[in-house]
Amino acid sequence: MPATAFPRHIAALILATLACSFAGNHIAARIAFDHEAGLLLAILCRSGVTFLVLIVLVLWQRDSLRLSRQTWGWQLMLGLLIAVQSFCIYSAVARIPVGLALLVVNLSPILLALLTWLLGGPAPTRRAALIMGVILFGLVLVLDVPARLAGQGVSDERWVEGVLFSLTAAAVFAVALWITEHRLSAMPGRVRSMLTMAVVFSASALAGASGALPGGLGLPNALAGWIALAVLVLLYGTAFSLLFILMPRLDIARNAPVMNMEPVAGMLFGWLILGQLLGALQVVGGVIVVGGIIALAYRR
Repeated sequence: MPATAFPRHIAALILATLACSFAGNHIAARIAFDHEAGLLLAILCRSGVTFLVLIVLVLWQRDSLRLSRQTWGWQLMLGLLIAVQSFCIYSAVARIPVGLALLVVNLSPILLALLTWLLGGPAPTRRAALIMGVILFGLVLVLDVPARLAGQGVSDERWVEGVLFSLTAAAVFAVALWITEHRLSAMPGRVRSMLTMAVVFSASALAGASGALPGGLGLPNALAGWIALAVLVLLYGTAFSLLFILMPRLDIARNAPVMNMEPVAGMLFGWLILGQLLGALQVVGGVIVVGGIIALAYRR
């Protein structure tokens, strides 16, 4: 018997809370990184705990793990892409304000639409293309491009690296979404996510053991770093797990755009907790970006 959907205002409230939890995970990650916690250590803890929770969910629902060889190949690719995306977004968060990083990463819906078109799917409509143009204009404001071109902003190396990591995370996530929609859509979401977390954990462990990223498994140098690491795992693991437990009742097709408040929460938490202030023009750009993404999502 299908689960009864929550009233829309309840579903929206739950999704908004989950979005805030995902944003809080990145705030906690920045605090942990500021206390010398290794980037790979954060990914290992996050993916490992989430993987264990998803195993319980899969066993509870008695989902089948019988997949074709081709499906296993696409699943492996999906896991590796999410591992790269996790690395890139944490690398961005460690370098630039959290809200800014999340706003850039949220360009993935635009990149997904363009990728789908390039791979033979429907071309974006004229209205969708206009919305995408508005989003890109907002991004120009978010990145404070006018001030930087006028020589008023300081484009240090870490800022450039952070923006590039964010853009890479957005592009990689768009490819991962395309694979999910076009190659793995028949799989139960719990199974797909569990196997994805398994690959992310394994890839991070191998990268750490190989020494490919010096300091990647470094331990926090203060109690605050350990607490932040624990909060990171708690927020991400809880939000990710609840999303899949409650998904049948959340009417995701209608309410998913609510999740786009994550970068807004990231900007707010970054200001309140980390003292990361964005300029007035950047905030306006952020509102344009989020509004455009929501408009694009509702159109789909």
